[in-house]
Amino acid sequence: MRKGVLELCILAIISEGEAYPSDIIEKLKENELIVVEGTMYPLLTRLKNAGLLGYNWQESVSGPPRKYYHLTDEGTTFLRELLDTWNQLVNVVTQSTKNLVENE
Repeated sequence: MRKGVLELCILAIISEGEAYPSDIIEKLKENELIVVEGTMYPLLTRLKNAGLLGYNWQESVSGPPRKYYHLTDEGTTFLRELLDTWNQLVNVVTQSTKNLVENE
């Protein structure tokens, strides 16, 4: 389940504009979702190989060129589907636990 949520969060961040992996990690940390580079890079590669992400190389003033990721059209469609599924899941959990919350 965490993997799917992580994919959703990463794709949502990248949908805001091209993103460098360390920037993605930082945004996730800001929202208290801790991800290490050892998890991020294989996940980005898998999403790229699935056709959901593309990338561009950009020159860096402080070192070698950097790989910035962006959503493909297929990635945008997939993100919308993930959001729909997430919203359905949130609704089901909210309804299923409604009595617990009301009885506290």
